[in-house]
Amino acid sequence: MGCIARLGCLFLLLVAGVVAWFTRDRWMPQRLHSGTSSNAAVVTTWQPLNDAAADSATTALDKLSQARGQVFQTISARAAASYVFRQIARRPVDPSDSLEAIGAGDKISMRANVKLSDLGGLGDLGPILGIVRDRERVMLTGTLRMVTPGMAEFQIQEARIRELPLPHAMVSALVKRVERGPHPAGVDADALALPIPRYVGDIRVARGKVTLYKTVQ
Repeated sequence: MGCIARLGCLFLLLVAGVVAWFTRDRWMPQRLHSGTSSNAAVVTTWQPLNDAAADSATTALDKLSQARGQVFQTISARAAASYVFRQIARRPVDPSDSLEAIGAGDKISMRANVKLSDLGGLGDLGPILGIVRDRERVMLTGTLRMVTPGMAEFQIQEARIRELPLPHAMVSALVKRVERGPHPAGVDADALALPIPRYVGDIRVARGKVTLYKTVQ
């Protein structure tokens, strides 16, 4: 009986060890997680925008339009940013534009080397422009959100020229220089308008990726 009891205890210890291993994310400190943990940090890098990435976003939108298709589609920050650029600029993504994007958390950042004089009159962007060159790296960081059916926006939460942050009050002035045509009603002054199919009901940015949801009737 003593032997059987010892075998029973050993079996219970083995079971406890297996359970502890598969539930380690709940109790093990983050610094002790192994490199194979599902919660391991994901290394993100800047990726160039291109038409192929924009096309993948268009394909995801087309799938949402199908009556029996999935109710959501998830795309990369690169695909979302490429689509946003093509919609706003109304032209293909040119590799010479030096456009790049990166996703982190609920934000997307886009950057490019921009000839500031091409943006038109810049006097209302503040004295910061007195210490930068004509061509500088401009970075916009923000998130995507729905405004009304058929219209979304890239809401800019931070703007930088070179490494110099623009006061947020000046972001709306920068938006006016980037947009072509009147600013659509309902779109925030610090956001770039993004026309989108009316069957898209919601957009969410999380973990550096963008999820598009279909309007369910």
